[in-house]
Amino acid sequence: MQLPVFVVDAFSREAFRGNPAAVCLLEADLDEEMYQKIAREMNHSETAFIRKLQPTDSFTQSSRFGLRWFTPATEVPLCGHATLASSAILFHKIKNVNQTVTFETLSGELKARQAADGIIMDLPLYLTHPKDVKEVQDLIKVALGNVQVQDIHYSPDTKNLLVRINDSYGRSFLESLEVNTRNMTEVENSGKVKGLMLTLKGEGSGKPHGYDFYSRYFAPWLGVAEDPVTGSAHAVLSSYWSQQLGKKEMWAFQCSRRGGELKVSLRDGGRLDITGQAALVLEGTLSI
Repeated sequence: MQLPVFVVDAFSREAFRGNPAAVCLLEADLDEEMYQKIAREMNHSETAFIRKLQPTDSFTQSSRFGLRWFTPATEVPLCGHATLASSAILFHKIKNVNQTVTFETLSGELKARQAADGIIMDLPLYLTHPKDVKEVQDLIKVALGNVQVQDIHYSPDTKNLLVRINDSYGRSFLESLEVNTRNMTEVENSGKVKGLMLTLKGEGSGKPHGYDFYSRYFAPWLGVAEDPVTGSAHAVLSSYWSQQLGKKEMWAFQCSRRGGELKVSLRDGGRLDITGQAALVLEGTLSI
């Protein structure tokens, strides 16, 4: 069997920045084991599989598809950057004729639409709750050492732990911070935490003068030591920072080595729009 496959750098206008995702186009479902084998072979933080829902559907003409995401280790319920990458392939490479496409996913229906400044994804917004530092102090100590922490929140829906470092630190500190991911899974093995978000208040003025908040994201529990730019994490971060800053429109920057920027807009009904750019860097065929 021959499968079209692409590699897309999401949340970036140029190649070799942002977050790379592999995207496979499927005429029909694969054997369950094959999804994971392909994701392991591609070895990106996520591999996305866009699937026709009916044999008569067309990648060019249809407006509704199935979408699944796999890390090299497991399937995940939501991945923002791989959704952006998938939408970019449909809109820009396959030339899908629709302004908006809908994906059926483990997180419900997700929409992506074309806009002048990129692709806008409609994602769920996840609330956070304050977390007692005593419950996670061992994890924070292992990951961050003696870095001063200002606030800790937790998202039960995503099992992400949000750790806001002290406002006295700046962007350059967060970018250069050495985070110990090797021992995280040993210290936290209860299954309650699947991702660690480090975040820092930005300049507070938004684009073009600066960013509202910064972050880095670590998920060794899912086989991803550090994810370069994480859309699903911003479905949590946006909820937290909206309350902290009193804003519904924000610009964010994820301070990984590759780096990437996101425009986030909170909407009524517990939804979030995330706008991003994407760059196609590779296309080919998988033989399975």
